[in-house]
Amino acid sequence: MIFNLIKVAFLAALPIMEIRGAIPIGLNHFDLPILPTFIFAVLGNIVPALLILVYLKPFSDFLRRWTFFDQFFSWLFKRTSRYQQRYEKYGALFLLFFVAIPLPGTGVWAGSAAAFLFGIRFSYAIFMMTAGVIIAGIIVTLTDLGILSLLT
Repeated sequence: MIFNLIKVAFLAALPIMEIRGAIPIGLNHFDLPILPTFIFAVLGNIVPALLILVYLKPFSDFLRRWTFFDQFFSWLFKRTSRYQQRYEKYGALFLLFFVAIPLPGTGVWAGSAAAFLFGIRFSYAIFMMTAGVIIAGIIVTLTDLGILSLLT
C-alpha cells in the first residue's frame, strides 16, 4: 500500500497530472483508502510549488546573463507590471482560486509561475497555493466519489 501511495504523490507532482489525476488513480486504479490517498496527493502536489518558488528566481537570474534571455525577462516583467497594482491587491486571493479550480492549465505549476511573475511573497504564495491544493483535492475527491454529482 505504501508503494502505491508514493506513486500517488509522484503523480500529483507531475505538471499535467497534478492532483486532478492522482486522486482518481489512487482511489480507482490502486483501490487505496480515501484519506491516505488525499494526504499523499496533497503533499505530492505541494512539493513542486516549493521547489519552483525557491529556485525560479535564481534560475531566471542565471539565464539573464545571456542577452536573449535578459531581453525576454525584461519584456515579460514589463508586460506583467501593468497589472502589478491590481495583482498586489488581489494577487494572493487570485492565486488561491487559480490553484483550487481543478481544470487543465491551473494548479501549482502555473500558480507558482504566476506568483513569481507578479512578485508575490513566498509565505503568501505557499500558503494560498497549499489552501488551493486542499480545496482542489476535496473537489476532486468528492467528484470521484460521486457526491458532487448528487448535488446537481
